[in-house]
Amino acid sequence: MIGAGPAGLQLGWFLGRAGREYTIFEAGTAPGTFYRTFPRHRRMISINKPHTGWDDPELNLRMDWNSLLSDDPDLRFTRYTDRYFPDAGDYLRYLADYAEACDLRIEYGTPITHITPAGDGDGGFTLTDGTGREHNARRVVVATGFGRAHLPPIPGIEEAEGYGDMSVDRDDFTDQRILIIGKGNSAFETADHLVERAAVIHLVAPRSINFAWRTHFIGHLRAVNNNFLDTYQLKTQNMVLDATVDRIERRGDELAVTLTYSRRDRTVELVYDRVIACTGFAMDASIFGPGCRPELTIADRFPRLTSAWESVNVPDLYFAGTLTQSRDFKHYTSAFIHGFRYGARALQRILDRRYEGVGWPERRLPADPGPLADAALARVNRSSALWQQYGFLCDVIMIDGGTARYCEEVPVDHVLDGGFGAGERFVTVTLEYGAGHDAIDPFDVAVGRDWEADPSHEDRYLHPVVRAYEAGTPPRSLHLPEDVCNDWSGEASHRAPLVDFLAGAMAGRQPVRG
Repeated sequence: MIGAGPAGLQLGWFLGRAGREYTIFEAGTAPGTFYRTFPRHRRMISINKPHTGWDDPELNLRMDWNSLLSDDPDLRFTRYTDRYFPDAGDYLRYLADYAEACDLRIEYGTPITHITPAGDGDGGFTLTDGTGREHNARRVVVATGFGRAHLPPIPGIEEAEGYGDMSVDRDDFTDQRILIIGKGNSAFETADHLVERAAVIHLVAPRSINFAWRTHFIGHLRAVNNNFLDTYQLKTQNMVLDATVDRIERRGDELAVTLTYSRRDRTVELVYDRVIACTGFAMDASIFGPGCRPELTIADRFPRLTSAWESVNVPDLYFAGTLTQSRDFKHYTSAFIHGFRYGARALQRILDRRYEGVGWPERRLPADPGPLADAALARVNRSSALWQQYGFLCDVIMIDGGTARYCEEVPVDHVLDGGFGAGERFVTVTLEYGAGHDAIDPFDVAVGRDWEADPSHEDRYLHPVVRAYEAGTPPRSLHLPEDVCNDWSGEASHRAPLVDFLAGAMAGRQPVRG
């Protein structure tokens, strides 16, 4: 495995607990090299909430976005700080302690510079490190995270400073005119950091701002970073521009930037002292040699993956962590620790099924709608995985004669493409937001009232969805109603409809969509 960030550590723990042989190669001298630089202004936006009022560790993980999974209750990040948005330095401390406490097999100071197919023609890979040493592996998991900045193809973009190498000393920007390219969290984080020093700050991108509190995708702009919008709307020499950057041209000590507005047919030239590109990151694919270079996707930023997180064109080359987000880009949570920690568990189970002949962990239950409904409701009321990986992970119920097999936390796509081997009739259980949930302002009471009064709409907020699949027929679905306390155990509102739905699914009936 390559990379000892949170994804590599998490997968290493699962592999070690399963008794598998593995080695993690890490370029740095300690885990979490990424967090030594990012976020640049050191405040993480992953929630850390030690005080939940619950004493159930599984429920607490719903409000803890930073901890890695283990059997040790002391290895929770909530013990390191009570800051809701923690400091990156505290997280580095946590990762180092986790790696040591779990006795993970890590070779530090070992950057992998080249990956090629093994020379024996029998499959596998040869990994060459920075000293020229070669390491052979039957399978490789890349958990390196991002290795380079993603820069848009703007003429003159080389004149811009990058988010990753800009100065973080506010005094360096005193009385300067700054253009920040981007409208995501890194752009607004940077603007907020400079607002007390810079004379003028403009943010620019052709698209509208996506707010996380509206879309429920936490990679969109978070409220903690949007203070800059006040300075724009209250006329303090700052602006958010809806425009395309056509080119950047240096003229002496100044940068002339040509912009074309998105809302009107007009092109302008504006002059700045500095331009900063906050335009995201991408995987560094330069380590992959001929014969094992993975196909890329999404502007060549990510590897294209199967539902098992395997490269679509290089067998036995897998990915873990934020690089797996190409499967759910800007929809779910695979890009973030509180999402991919469960992805790592699922990946270890997939590898065990494929290479070790070990079945997915399962519970055997009576093939009776009542006990199955109780099992599903217990899960949606407590599971942190279904909560954090809403819509992406599911529980699967498979009927086998008079017995049902209940499997937890399987990637939905892996079930639907047949990779899980669920058979011709099965049921999935997920937590999801309703279709169109991001189409209205959640704080607009009048619009929300109209939406909820329309019986054709699903509930907008998180709620259980149960789907029954049978070969040759479209899936049938039951949407159980949302609950303000996230308690889906009401007899009339939740259990009785679910029992009826499961009875119909087991009998091959066509239940009414809930």
